[in-house]
Amino acid sequence: MAHDTRGEVLGRLADAVGSVAVAHPTRVAVDGPPAAGKTTLADELAGILRDQDRHVIRATIDDFLLPRAQRYPRGEYSAEGCYYDTHDHAALNRVLLDPLGPGGDRRFQPAVYDHTTDAVSSPPVTTAPADAVLLFDGVFLMRPELIDRWDLRVYVSTAFEATVDRAVLRQRRVSSRVEVERRWRERYIPAQQLYNAAVRPTDHVDVIVHNDDPRRPVWERGPPR
Repeated sequence: MAHDTRGEVLGRLADAVGSVAVAHPTRVAVDGPPAAGKTTLADELAGILRDQDRHVIRATIDDFLLPRAQRYPRGEYSAEGCYYDTHDHAALNRVLLDPLGPGGDRRFQPAVYDHTTDAVSSPPVTTAPADAVLLFDGVFLMRPELIDRWDLRVYVSTAFEATVDRAVLRQRRVSSRVEVERRWRERYIPAQQLYNAAVRPTDHVDVIVHNDDPRRPVWERGPPR
């Protein structure tokens, strides 16, 4: 595996999206651990696709959280709670992934939750063009509830220790290093280890982007489906 420039990796991802032949919008999963660089990668890919005149829908798992009162029945630092109790996968399928999939009417909503207010969100229903691209980033996207909904599967891989350091930088204005490290080491990293053991996500993706050095990521093709 050779290190590529970031532009080269993004260009190859855009080509991969363009090569998907489906009669409905192309649903792209950008999976990976927290702080691996999924959102940035998806945002940059969206810009390239829009420059190619593709209609892009950007959405994230963070807008499909369950309300806070439902997320922590196992405790605030529970890895099992992070994996099993955090996201509303049924709503995600119902309002976004299934409408954009085979036989769907393409009428979708990009969110059901507003994390700034911890309240249900109900944005307007929009109709997507048939050739639209959904770029959806988030954790645990290859889990059984979701895996069959994706037309292209990308996994952004980063060493867990690197994600801790990135999280500390990202959250330094709102959380102390001690708090961020505790949340990562007790909840987020063990939840990813649980996910990896249960699902083996990299066995099911089309592309792995090794993002330890975001300036020089490494492209790896996933195993044949």
